[in-house]
Amino acid sequence: MSDHRGYAWALNSLKFVIRFRSGLLQSAGVAVFTVALCLSVCSSRCDADDLEDRIDASIVRALSWLASEQRPSGAWRADEYGESTAATSLAMMAFMAAGHVPDEGPYGRQMTKGLSWVLHQQLENGLLVGRDSSHGPMYSHGITTLMLAEVAGMVDGEQAEQVRTALERAVKLIIDSQNYPRSLQHQGGWRYQPRCEDADLSVTAWQLLALRAARDIGCDVPADNIDRAIAYVRRLHVEHGGGFGYMAGHGATITRAGTGIVALEVCGEHRTLETMAAANLILTRPLTRQEHYFYYGVYYCTVGMYKVGGEEWRTARTSLYNTTLDLQNPAGYWNPTDGSERRAGKVYATTLSVLALAIEYGYLPIYQR
Repeated sequence: MSDHRGYAWALNSLKFVIRFRSGLLQSAGVAVFTVALCLSVCSSRCDADDLEDRIDASIVRALSWLASEQRPSGAWRADEYGESTAATSLAMMAFMAAGHVPDEGPYGRQMTKGLSWVLHQQLENGLLVGRDSSHGPMYSHGITTLMLAEVAGMVDGEQAEQVRTALERAVKLIIDSQNYPRSLQHQGGWRYQPRCEDADLSVTAWQLLALRAARDIGCDVPADNIDRAIAYVRRLHVEHGGGFGYMAGHGATITRAGTGIVALEVCGEHRTLETMAAANLILTRPLTRQEHYFYYGVYYCTVGMYKVGGEEWRTARTSLYNTTLDLQNPAGYWNPTDGSERRAGKVYATTLSVLALAIEYGYLPIYQR
């Protein structure tokens, strides 16, 4: 072999070795990357499974505690406000959100008894409010009307007829209340009393949830009333900061951001400029225990972000769930410490927490996407 040919042979051999070793390294790199990716996916899946297990266990404990808190009358109490149609209806919806129905299963008897109590509280004018005491009658009315619309398809016979009659009367009162003369800035909304000259976001959101749920099962709800309510909520949008005000001219909070999102989303206003701005506010300033009306925020921010969906929900989901789960007492309840929420009590905080945690179960139609 000549020097030239020997040099060429040696060079080609060296190139082969380099290519061979490079291939091995690349293959090894791919294998390492694949293993790492699988471990990451498995870890994420395990984390997701752990979170879902925590949610399931949390809801089981909460419902057991709620059942123990039912009064002999069939009602649930809102602490300082006594036996309450709002507290009773929230408890009913908490059971329904977890897949329970009246007359069946471990909580069927309690639910049937609670529903019967609620139906006997309706006043002559259609208002669904506890006869003994009430704080903001239209709060109780909106929440209870929503519950009746959701439970209507879960009962039959005489109770089904009673529910339908009570629901239609309740819906009429909501519409009549909205039609009561108001100034321009308050038109389309609702306030504490059936006849009020002003309106606010909080009461309005419950009426909208009730009307939408009632309309979904065939109750007569004029489109004009929904359109006027949408216009009212949009007027409460706060340009600076991206949330919603309690009333026109008020500033935004995280809790009210969630409330405004839900009010618009249930009306079919999906991922609008207003809702996405509010969703961004919730993402940039996550809900914390220090938030005023925290449990209201737990409910509305979770439902709102779930309704928004997409990457926004995927980003907010774990934080919202964990913030709620971490505050549950081992006995199953949540205990509010804020002044106004403390007066409403544990049933109030527990039912709102369950409704938030059960959002992905999908049992209640109003909370479905």
